[in-house]
Amino acid sequence: MLQMTLNGLKVEVEEGMTILEAARFYGINIPTLCYLEGLSPYGACRLCLVEIGAPGPSKLVTSCTYRVEEGLVVRTDSERVVKRRQMLIELYLATCPSSRVIQDLASKYHVTKVRFAPWNEDCILCGLCVRMCAEQMQGKAIGFAGRGSSRRVTTPFDKKSEECRLCGGCMYVCPACQSRCQGPQEEQPLCNACLNLEQPCLDYFDDKMCYMDPCVACELGSNRESQAKR
Repeated sequence: MLQMTLNGLKVEVEEGMTILEAARFYGINIPTLCYLEGLSPYGACRLCLVEIGAPGPSKLVTSCTYRVEEGLVVRTDSERVVKRRQMLIELYLATCPSSRVIQDLASKYHVTKVRFAPWNEDCILCGLCVRMCAEQMQGKAIGFAGRGSSRRVTTPFDKKSEECRLCGGCMYVCPACQSRCQGPQEEQPLCNACLNLEQPCLDYFDDKMCYMDPCVACELGSNRESQAKR
């Protein structure tokens, strides 16, 4: 067992675990788009960024690929981390505003504006479909082709793959395939139909924002309200 500091708490974790696995083991939620349990970590979406090290010389790393170390200091919801996540969500909203998964992330992490012009892509290059096909379905019917802005997911040589069994696994895991609901601003890149604009308990604790999920104060408030109605 290794000892590390997670959001100011001394914890013990198993050697070989990633920071993401350790955080989830202790009930701390870290957002992801390209990660799925059972598939190899990819680190493409960058939403799982966490801050490691002392506040001065600290750095941001992807928690799904970074292995825990003895004495490691991790902050999963520091102000620096939260701002970077919000900017990344803005970029994903501009890339694929039709995705329900991305719209839900925007509401959950209180992204209320998009500073980038939408270009409405059908793919965010998270690689989930490629890894699902290769690792779980043993098909390898699709893969990445091209580099940079021309990178895309396709079949070998852009021809119909004989390895594809039409299982639908790629569509099942694809965050871009799950269409957003038609909220009050369906023509805008940002929906925010599910956003609670008045956050009841969001606070800072030594450069760390509240990371409770679900929020304890919200749970208490809803329980009191339900009891009052009785």
